[in-house]
Amino acid sequence: MKTARLLAAALLATASPLWAAASPALKNAAIAGVDARAKLSQEMVDTLFSYAEPGFQEYRTADYLTGILEKNGFKITRGVAGIPTAWTATWGEGGPLIALGSDVDALLGLSQLPGSPEIKPMLEGAPGHGEGHNSGLPMMITAALAAKEVMEKNGLKGRLMIWPGVAEELLATKAYYVRAGLFKDVDASLFAHVGRDFAMSWGPSGNNGLVSVEYTFKGYTAHAAGAPWFGRSALDGVEVMNMAWNLRREHLPLSQRSHYIITNGGDQPNIVPGEASVWYFFRESTFETIRALYEMGNRTAEAAAMATDTKVSRRILGTAAPNYNNRPLAEAMQANIEKVGMPKWTAADQAFAKAAQQANKAKLEPLPTKVSPISTPEMRGPSTGGGSDDIGDVMWAVPTATIRYPSNIPNMVGHNVQSAIAMATPIAHKGVIVAAKAVAMTLLDLVTTPKIIADAKTYFTTVQQKDEKYWTVLSDTDQPAIHLNEKTMKEFRPQMERFYYDPSKHSSYLEQLGIAYPGVPVN
Repeated sequence: MKTARLLAAALLATASPLWAAASPALKNAAIAGVDARAKLSQEMVDTLFSYAEPGFQEYRTADYLTGILEKNGFKITRGVAGIPTAWTATWGEGGPLIALGSDVDALLGLSQLPGSPEIKPMLEGAPGHGEGHNSGLPMMITAALAAKEVMEKNGLKGRLMIWPGVAEELLATKAYYVRAGLFKDVDASLFAHVGRDFAMSWGPSGNNGLVSVEYTFKGYTAHAAGAPWFGRSALDGVEVMNMAWNLRREHLPLSQRSHYIITNGGDQPNIVPGEASVWYFFRESTFETIRALYEMGNRTAEAAAMATDTKVSRRILGTAAPNYNNRPLAEAMQANIEKVGMPKWTAADQAFAKAAQQANKAKLEPLPTKVSPISTPEMRGPSTGGGSDDIGDVMWAVPTATIRYPSNIPNMVGHNVQSAIAMATPIAHKGVIVAAKAVAMTLLDLVTTPKIIADAKTYFTTVQQKDEKYWTVLSDTDQPAIHLNEKTMKEFRPQMERFYYDPSKHSSYLEQLGIAYPGVPVN
């Protein structure tokens, strides 16, 4: 049995994607279907940009997207995994079940006027799409509707399940999706994330896994001037933990990333704080090292509590597994990406990108005009750690591959207003359209060519899971942190509503805002 498994892995490692794919006629019909929905795609991208809802607060986003899908024959299930803004949309009978997902949440404090090369908040302090999450699910929906139309006309069997990445910026939901069994019957999963390039990757991606945890220290209050010796400062517990952790960093591997914010430092200076909290992200590259780093954090918290004569408790706020892209799925998608090619950028697009780079002192680099080669572990080399994405939990539940599509400007800083500048402009719209074509074509490959999914499952079991098995910090009693960002949106939502996009009155969000594109000289 072991010999057979090793042989299967070896064959996969050397195989090229020469399987028979969907016919050119079917794929051409899917391309035409995407082009026919270009206006709908643009409206979805611009509408989500204008909503700019952060994690767990994506209520308008959910209502809007599920409304479109429901009108197009999808069955909607709302509130999945105990998360009010999470949902699934399913369609089809028989054949393989293909999951299509992308993230939808915005980031706090990153409000930005689209189409302005300079930093100009629409509403100071409000959330904004500084990661481009307004584009991924509109792209997937456009692809799904185009593929669905081809499948119906040609009697192709297959099922689609569209789902949103809620609160990805908090790394706070996909492990709950997996725990709730959302992917238990899925045969293959296609995910999407905005970028500046157009390509796939396979194997371990170099992303770190993560545990997000809040430690709450409890002491007891006293008059900070009159009798401080009667108090036991919870804030002292937080500060001792942070100091100890910062000293420990010197002796941790390069692959780890850990950072924190103090979420509660007490009530006012003349009261010894009776309660204080600190929120940590612990990131590492393997399940074993993630667990070890988290346990180290727990010991440090307990030691800080002992040192300050306080008590400490902890609450899991999120978790993410290391990312691992499926090779057969990635190669199938890459073949279609190469057939579609890059968007046809205009002089206005290139001028706007250059103006944004100049205004933000970024390295000058034109919008790319060639598809990137597929990224392999050998090309990437050893990882020294980095960011996280909770799509990793899905990747360890079902064969999954992530497409990166060119809807943003090169060298813009991530998690920053710079990355919101282009996300409701023709640059974003064009990147979404080429990606939707590649995804729609791949969907047709998957429902017409069983070998791709069979190879994907073999790779998943014999290669991906050869040395590591899925682990999550979540217990049966842990619940999604749906309270996060609620206070922020209660403050900002009424002010943000006047900026919502109305496609019935305006052909684009830029038109509604009175912004001329590109707004800079075109050479």
